[in-house]
Amino acid sequence: MSLSQRRRAALQQRMRESGFGGGHRVYAITGVLGSLGQMAWRTIAVLNVLALCMLCVTRPPSALLKITFLAGLLLVWIGLRLAWRRLSAALDLNRCLLYADGLILTDQFGQWQGTAAWADVTHMKHTYGAWLFTVSHRFELTRRAAPPITFNVLGPGPDLVKELQARAARHEIPQQNVHIRVR
Repeated sequence: MSLSQRRRAALQQRMRESGFGGGHRVYAITGVLGSLGQMAWRTIAVLNVLALCMLCVTRPPSALLKITFLAGLLLVWIGLRLAWRRLSAALDLNRCLLYADGLILTDQFGQWQGTAAWADVTHMKHTYGAWLFTVSHRFELTRRAAPPITFNVLGPGPDLVKELQARAARHEIPQQNVHIRVR
């Protein structure tokens, strides 16, 4: 049995132990370091595209070589991102498994990070804003007799945000939405 199969089997065992019934949907999440890494990826990609544009406009000596190098660098950068997406999805890294009864979170190593049953959640705080080409949604679920669970969701309008708000409303959990404006 390979490492990914053992991780998946251990995670499925945790899911059975949680007692959540019915099917589940899987969503990508991240932590603070993941959000910062995403900002770095996007900033470097934008700077690379700007450098390509500047080389096309200014046409310095050996411009073709420089444009080819930067275009190759950009393609490798995009390829690495796509490969990382596929690998992290295959290994269940940084995932939120959303059930009708609650949710299960995995960490950056694909290990079980935390569980929250909707019956135990007393408050949900949703903080969102945009920083350096990245829109981030931070959720903090306060639970009875347990420490709060926090995680980030990236993207301008991810499905997980709508699902979490709908589930909180369905279970009559008080919600607080905080919009952060960077000026």
